[in-house]
Amino acid sequence: MKPLLAPSILSADFANLEKDIKAAEKGGADYFHLDIMDGHFVPNISYGPMIAKTMKRITDVPLDAHLMITKPREYIPKFIDAGVELIYPHIEASYDVYRTVQLIKDLGGKAGITLNPGTPVSHVMPLLDLLDSVLLMSVCPGFGGQSYIEPVTGKITELRALLDEQKPEVRIAVDGGVKKDNIASIRRAGADFFIAGSAVFKADNIEQEVRKLKALLDTA
Repeated sequence: MKPLLAPSILSADFANLEKDIKAAEKGGADYFHLDIMDGHFVPNISYGPMIAKTMKRITDVPLDAHLMITKPREYIPKFIDAGVELIYPHIEASYDVYRTVQLIKDLGGKAGITLNPGTPVSHVMPLLDLLDSVLLMSVCPGFGGQSYIEPVTGKITELRALLDEQKPEVRIAVDGGVKKDNIASIRRAGADFFIAGSAVFKADNIEQEVRKLKALLDTA
C-alpha cells in the first residue's frame, strides 16, 4: 500500500494554525492527525471536536483522531459529526473494545485501534474483521516531542506478518518520535501510515519537511 503521512497538529503553532496546516497541505500531507486527550487516560488535556470542525473549514485533507480518553464511545459520534474520517480508540481504554470499534463502523467511519508500547500485537486479532488500521504507539502517549522506542520496530514486523496472513489490507500506523532519521527503517519494518508532529511543525520550513519525509517513504 502507498505510505501515508499524517502531520499531528498537536505540535503546530495554534496562533498560526491555518498557516501551518496550509504549509503541510502544500507539501503533500495525506491526513492531519488529531491527538485527543482527556486528562484521565493520559496526564494531559488537548482539544475536542471543535478543532476538527475548524480543520474542516481550513483543509480538504482527511482527518484522523487518536482518542486517548477513558470513555471513547461517548465522543466517537461527535468526532464523526465533526468530519473525522478515521478514529483510533485505545484497546486499553474500553471494557468492551469490540462495541467501541463497531460503533465507528456503524456511524460510517473508518475504524482503527491503538496499542500502547507494552501491549502485545496479538490483542488486535479478535477485532480484525472490523479494522481499517492499527496504530502502534512508539512512545508512551500523552505528550508530544518524545523519542522513538526502538523495540516497537519489532512489533511492527510482527504485526505486519500477522496481518499479511489474515487481513493484509489493514494499515499499520506508527505514532511517536517519527522523523527523518528513522522513517525509512519504520517503513521497511512494515508500517504504511506515519504520524509526525514535531518533525513537521517544528521545522523551519513545514512544506519542505513534509516533502522530504514523503520522499524518504517513497524510496524506502
